[in-house]
Amino acid sequence: MGTGRATAENTGAGATGAVGAPSSFLSATTAVVVGAAVGDSEAVRAAGAVGAGDRSSEVAVLAALRARPLRFPFTRDSLRCWAYLAGGAVLGLVTAVLLLALTALGLGLSVVGVGLPLLLAVALSGLPAGALERRLLRLVEPEPVPDPHRALPGAGRPARLRTRLRERATWRELAHTLLVAPPLAAAGLGLTALLLFSATLVVSPLVVRALAPETVMLIPGHAVPGPLHALPFTAVGLAGLYLGGHAGALLTTAHVRLARLLLGPREEDSGGQVLELTRSRARLADAFEAERRRIERDLHDGAQQQLVALTMTLGLAAHELRGYVDSGGGDADGGDADGADADGVDGPAGALVLVDRARGEARQALEQLRALVRGIHPQVLTDHGLAAAVVEVALRHPVPVEVDLDLPGRLPGPVETTAYFTVTEALTNAAKHSGATAVTVHGRVSDGRLVLQVTDDGRGGADPAAGAGLQGLADRVAILRGRLMVTSPTGGPTRLRLEVPCSG
Repeated sequence: MGTGRATAENTGAGATGAVGAPSSFLSATTAVVVGAAVGDSEAVRAAGAVGAGDRSSEVAVLAALRARPLRFPFTRDSLRCWAYLAGGAVLGLVTAVLLLALTALGLGLSVVGVGLPLLLAVALSGLPAGALERRLLRLVEPEPVPDPHRALPGAGRPARLRTRLRERATWRELAHTLLVAPPLAAAGLGLTALLLFSATLVVSPLVVRALAPETVMLIPGHAVPGPLHALPFTAVGLAGLYLGGHAGALLTTAHVRLARLLLGPREEDSGGQVLELTRSRARLADAFEAERRRIERDLHDGAQQQLVALTMTLGLAAHELRGYVDSGGGDADGGDADGADADGVDGPAGALVLVDRARGEARQALEQLRALVRGIHPQVLTDHGLAAAVVEVALRHPVPVEVDLDLPGRLPGPVETTAYFTVTEALTNAAKHSGATAVTVHGRVSDGRLVLQVTDDGRGGADPAAGAGLQGLADRVAILRGRLMVTSPTGGPTRLRLEVPCSG
């Protein structure tokens, strides 16, 4: 029954009690995605790799250049590019001089051991240089490049030093400082010189007029007689400024992309933490499942068996009392079968009534305990699989339920458990809150994923934040790298859709 196709329809007649897990949920406005298509581990990985997402996006300067290619050299974006390039040139030159001095001094003093701290400072020089470069990028990029290093609150200097030396981001920043920043700084310095020379050519007529009658040579060996003869140089200067604006934008784009690549976080920077987080969550889920199985076993083998024994004992006591009353032995102890004794109990007949009542209460407690054990983890799910367990739930549900599950065979245990409690949670809500008159459970395995959908014709308008049941299911689904979605427009219908890889 756990394999193949399982179809069942419950008319709801004679069904009593709520079904499935004790928690309730189901609440969604028009369409709410509760679980992500990726698991929590991938969500953490995506958060840890913000820089990777930024690297794939377009550079703001390049976007502005494409939007206004003709007007770009005369916009504020162009001025910001030149400011960034000038600042980068100064920073690159100063950094290069300091690193050369520290390296030379460290190598010279390393023979006596004094230069080792200086060489260590060179190795860590990418940290402040990278931080300054990321701050400088704010001149041209609205979105900052995140710091790729892990926060170390409360850590001492030795621990910080060891951590930074082990981080790949530290060596990427050093590579940027030593190999990338110098040539880019030189290029920026060259473009800055071109900008200043072009600006000088633009105002050359004013310069010639101000220095007259002195001889002015804008080109070595060729004197400019007067301001009018300097007008061609003004045109050359304007052309230089115009072309320099485009060149500055392209060079700034190269700066930004290389900074994102080398100075921003990468996926592998947090990969180990993400893997450990995923494993710890899986271990926590396994431990929780094992503890729940233990509780189920203790209830089944302990309290449930004691209640069964109590019911049998009360039954035997009732049988003996009934025989005693029927034989007319009520007067043997000085009492009357029809009268009350000193304690106000109507003799053996009254005791028989109390025993029967106690027996009924023990039976009711036993039924409740069985329902609780079945809700913790139904035995039919373990023995026969998901399809049989869902059919059993549907047959006990107070609302007519149609089950259509076509499964190729037994699914992994975590997948079956998650799917089962998803169904029971949806059915519990349909019975308690939605006012539904019919519920449909449909499930298939497609492309290695279990796709399960529960639909009721209730009033809809549910809210996911109303209960903890749905959030717990979402957490369980996230561990399996699945997705849980609820669609519940006002007026219905309410649909809960589960997608989870069958690999578990």
